[in-house]
Amino acid sequence: MAQGQVLIVLLVLAISHIGADDAVSTPKPKKVLDTVMNPSYIPADEKHGSYWRKTASEVLKSKIKETINTNKAKNGIMFIGDGMSLATVMAARTFAGQLERELGEDNVLDFEKFPVTGLARTYCIDAQVPDSACTATSYLTGVKTKYGVIGLDGNVTRGSCYSQLHKGNWSPSIGQWALANGLDVGLVTTTRVTHASPAGMYAHTSERNWESDADVPAECLSLGCKDIAYQLITSNPGRQFKVIMGGGRREFTPNVTNPLTNSTGKRLDGIDLIDLWHEDKVDLNATHQYVTDRSELMKVFNSDDLPEYLLGLFQNDHMDYHLKANNQPTLEEMVEVAIKMLSRNDKGYFLFVEGGRIDHAHHDSYAHLALDETVEYAKAVKKAKELTNEAETLIVVSSDHAHTMTVAGYPSRGNDILGVVDTAKGADGVPYTTLSYANGKATSFNEAGRIDVTLHSEFSNRELEYSYPSLVPLDSETHGGEDVAVFASGPWQHLFTSSYEQSVIPHMMAYAMCLGDNPHENCMSKHQRAFWTSNGFNMRPNKYYLLSLYVVILLVSKIYM
Repeated sequence: MAQGQVLIVLLVLAISHIGADDAVSTPKPKKVLDTVMNPSYIPADEKHGSYWRKTASEVLKSKIKETINTNKAKNGIMFIGDGMSLATVMAARTFAGQLERELGEDNVLDFEKFPVTGLARTYCIDAQVPDSACTATSYLTGVKTKYGVIGLDGNVTRGSCYSQLHKGNWSPSIGQWALANGLDVGLVTTTRVTHASPAGMYAHTSERNWESDADVPAECLSLGCKDIAYQLITSNPGRQFKVIMGGGRREFTPNVTNPLTNSTGKRLDGIDLIDLWHEDKVDLNATHQYVTDRSELMKVFNSDDLPEYLLGLFQNDHMDYHLKANNQPTLEEMVEVAIKMLSRNDKGYFLFVEGGRIDHAHHDSYAHLALDETVEYAKAVKKAKELTNEAETLIVVSSDHAHTMTVAGYPSRGNDILGVVDTAKGADGVPYTTLSYANGKATSFNEAGRIDVTLHSEFSNRELEYSYPSLVPLDSETHGGEDVAVFASGPWQHLFTSSYEQSVIPHMMAYAMCLGDNPHENCMSKHQRAFWTSNGFNMRPNKYYLLSLYVVILLVSKIYM
C-alpha cells in the first residue's frame, strides 16, 4: 500500500473514534468585552495618532497661557442644574450633538468649556443621598443641614415650628450677603419659585413642603410660622429681590378660580400675595411689573424704561417642559431679561438660576425630557457668558445632586443615545437601552421576563413621556449620592478646583465678590489701593490686616476720593 493511502486510512480511523458530539465544533459564547463595534463612520483625521497629539498640544498651550484673575468679581451668577449628574452631562452633550446630525460624543456643552472644574460632595448631615432642600441650604448659605430643611442649620427638627422660629438656627443666603453690600439680587427658575432650590435664597423653614399656608399645620400657623411664599413676598431678603421669575402662581393666590388665568390658587388665608407685592412696591415708590407669559415678558424686555422690580409667574405649578411649552419664556430668555435688569446697579449683582425640570424628568424616568432640559440649561449659561465680562463676572455652574440614570452597555460611536445598544442584546436575547435607571417608575421585568422596549410604540415613536427602564420599581426615581461637577469662569475661578464640601461654594463666591469678612486686596477701589500703597502700607491680602484697613477706609475714603 502506498504511503499516501496509509495516511488516508489512518485519518479515517481517527475520525471514526471521535464522538458525534465532538464532530461539530461548538462556538464559545461571546463575552461582553469581545463586542465588535459598528459605528456609522469614524472621522478620518481621528484615525491618526497625530490628530490626538495635536489636540492635546493645543489644550496644553491654552492651559499654559491661562493667567490667574484676582479681580474683584463685581457680579456673581450661580447656575444650578437640578439633578444634573455627570451621566446627565455626558448624555446631554451627546444628545445635543446628535440633534445637529453629528456623532455626538465629541460635542461639548458650553459650560464644559469653562476653564476650571471641581467636584462637590452633596450629602446632608443626616442623609447619605440628599434632597434639594438640604443641598440648597448648602450651596446658597454655606451651611450643611438636615434632609427636607431650608435655610436653617442642623439644630432643627424637620417639621418643627419651634426650630423654624428660633433665629439662632437661621442661615442667611449669599443673596442676603449681596444685598447687605448694596448689590441687586434676582432669582430665575423653571420650577415653582417656592420650590426647594430657589427657596434657599430667601426662606427659613423646617419643612420644604410648606410652600403656601395650605401646607402648614394649623398648630404651626398659630405659633406664627410663615409659609415659603409668604416669606418671599413679605420678608427680607425676598421682598428686596429685583427679579423673581418662574412658576408657582398657585402658592401666592387664594383658593378661588381666577377667570383671567383660569387657574385656582391654594391659599386658605384669603391673601393675594401678588397684590401684597404690588402694594409693597408702591409704598417704596418703585416702578414694578408683574408678568404671566412670554409675550408680557418680552414687552418688558424691549421697553426703553425697565421697571425697578419684576415678578414673573408663568404657570400655576412648575413651568412646562421646554418641549411642551406654549407662550412661555425659555430659561435662556429669562436669564437675558434678568441680567439686563440687574446690570443697572453700578455696585453689581448676584443672580441665582435653576434649570429645575431636569430633576423632575429624571424622577419620572423621562430620559428624553431630562436631556432636553439640560441642553436648554446649557443655552442659558451660554447667554449669560455672552452678556457679561469674564474680567468682572464670576459664573459658577453646578448641580445640587445626582440621579440614578446610567449610560451603559457597549454601543458603537454615534449610536442613538436614546436608543438601544446596537452591538449586542442581553444574555436573555432581549435588547436593552443605553440609558436606564437603577430605580424608577418603569420596571424592567414582567411575568415573561425582561421587557423588550422595542415592542413599545411609545419608545419607537420617541414619545416625550416614555419612562426608561429601571431595576427597582418605585413610584418615583430617586436621587443619586455621587459628587457633582462644579464649573467656574471669571475672577477667582481657580478657587473652584479639587474636591470639597458643597457648602464651600457660596463662601468662595463671596470671597471673589468681596461680600464676606475676609476681603482680598482688590476689594478696595484703585484710588483706595493707591492711597495706602503710596503711604507705605503692605497690600498683601492678609485677612486681619485688610479687615482693619477696611474699617479705616470706610471712615476716610470720602476725604481722599
